[in-house]
Parts: sequence; C-alpha cells; structure tokens
Amino acid sequence: MSGRLGVWFMQRVLARLPLRVLRALGWGIGQVLYGLAAPRRKVALRNLELCFPQASLAQRRAWARETFVVFCQTWLDRSWLWAAPREVVLQRVKLEGALQELEGDGPTIIFAPHFYGMDAGGLALPLRSERAFTSIFSTHPNPAIDTWFREGRQRFGDVRMLNRGDGVKPILSNLRQGGLLYLLSDMDFGPGESIFVPFYGVPTATVPSLSRFARLGRAKVVGMVTRLTPTGYVAQITPAWDAFPSGDIEADTARMNQELQRYIDPMPGQYYWVHKRFKTRPEGQPSLYA
Repeated sequence: MSGRLGVWFMQRVLARLPLRVLRALGWGIGQVLYGLAAPRRKVALRNLELCFPQASLAQRRAWARETFVVFCQTWLDRSWLWAAPREVVLQRVKLEGALQELEGDGPTIIFAPHFYGMDAGGLALPLRSERAFTSIFSTHPNPAIDTWFREGRQRFGDVRMLNRGDGVKPILSNLRQGGLLYLLSDMDFGPGESIFVPFYGVPTATVPSLSRFARLGRAKVVGMVTRLTPTGYVAQITPAWDAFPSGDIEADTARMNQELQRYIDPMPGQYYWVHKRFKTRPEGQPSLYA
C-alpha cells in the first residue's frame, strides 16, 4: 500500500507542473542517466551501430543520448497523462493521419511500435474513439508500478488490458466483435515465439503475432507512430496496409519490420534502443552484445 501511495502522490505533484518544467527536468535526468547507466548506454549504441552503420559515431552517440532524454521525459509525462484533467490531455495529445481507418466497426489492428510516446498514443485512441480497445502488456515486476500502469492505460474509454499470458481467445473475440487491438510486437521475446526475419539487414527474432492475429481476426492493419513534441504528443495513423496478411507468415513478419524501419528513420532518437533487440541469435551464431 505504501508503494502505491508513493506513486500516487508523486504523480499528483508532477502532474501540476508546467509541461516545459517537466520536460526540462526529464532532460536533466536523461543526461545524468546516459552517463551513469553504462550497460544500457552500450546496448543502445550497439543497436544503433547495427542498424545505422553508415552514420557517424558522433551521430549515433547523439541519438543514444536523445533516447535516454526522451525516455525520462515520457516517463515523467505519464503523471499528467494519467492524472491531469481530461481537457489537458486532449489539448496536449493529438491524433492525426488516416483517421478514416478507425471509423466503422471493422476489426482493426493498430501496429504501435515501441516509441517512447506509446502510452500517449494509447490514450489518444480511447479519447477520440468510442470503439472497444484491447491492449496487451507484460506485467511490471514492481506491483505499485504495475498498478499505476494499468490504471493509467485504462483511464479513458472502453479499454481492456490483457496480460501476454492470457492467451489469444480474448484478443480474437474482441477483434471479431469490431474492436481495436493495440499491438506492440517489435520486441525480442526469445526463440520460442519468434521467427528470424531482417530488421535493418540483421536477422532478428521477431514474433509473427501481427500476421496471425490479422488472419484469424479477419482484421486490417494500420500503423501508429507517436512522436514527442515540445507541446505534447502527436499520434499518426497510417493508411491500412495493402495485401496484409498475405498468407505467408514469414513474408508478413518481414513486411512488419520494413514498415517499422520507415517509422524509425525520421526520428531514431525516440525509439526504444535500450532493449537488446538482437539478443536471440540463430543457432550457432555468437552474441551481438559480447
């Protein structure tokens, strides 16, 4: 209970700060964290080296530093995202792009990669749509933080949070009833759930759930990229992907990574590079993080 009270109190305090103050605080913490968190800094730099070998070392270091800053800024922003009045969130979080793709009641999967602004994007959907909204997340090891995440993400609209261990039945049931599925399928979940397809030219363990859910749920797929801006966030909806799923699960999963690359290229510093995206290797291949 004390942990939950501490999180609740800190959220209420931070939510009252002007956005420029909160962002400046996040910038400062991010700079310090970049210097102190050496293991994660090395992971981010290695990921950027593998994905952007043509970029200079100075550029990759700038992107890595930015990713720590944006991580801290978006972490602090969860205070107002999850506690400020609805009008404040509506003013700061924009939803743009192919919004017609969200209209009607056809089964729709929103491919939402791990950009640091993903929680703002996750609120933009129920704020501006009355459709049922299902999202899949892993449980945080800290119970107070896990409760904070769940309550914040379910703050607006008809949102159902599913643990990855809950299985596919409730996911498909929601889709077939015309719901939205917010899917974050761009992490390394180990060899048991993955196939190897290219990501920036590197064979990468990738879960094929996007293709499978689209086929089983008879759903169209759109992308959503959420970008942190000086005044809040902009969540951009893409047009529905043509000829997806194709019937070839490996080709579909490679297509997902190709789309992801297009989303990352304009703003590499806002992607979740601190995750060991290439941790799982094909059998017999050495670690890329040694």
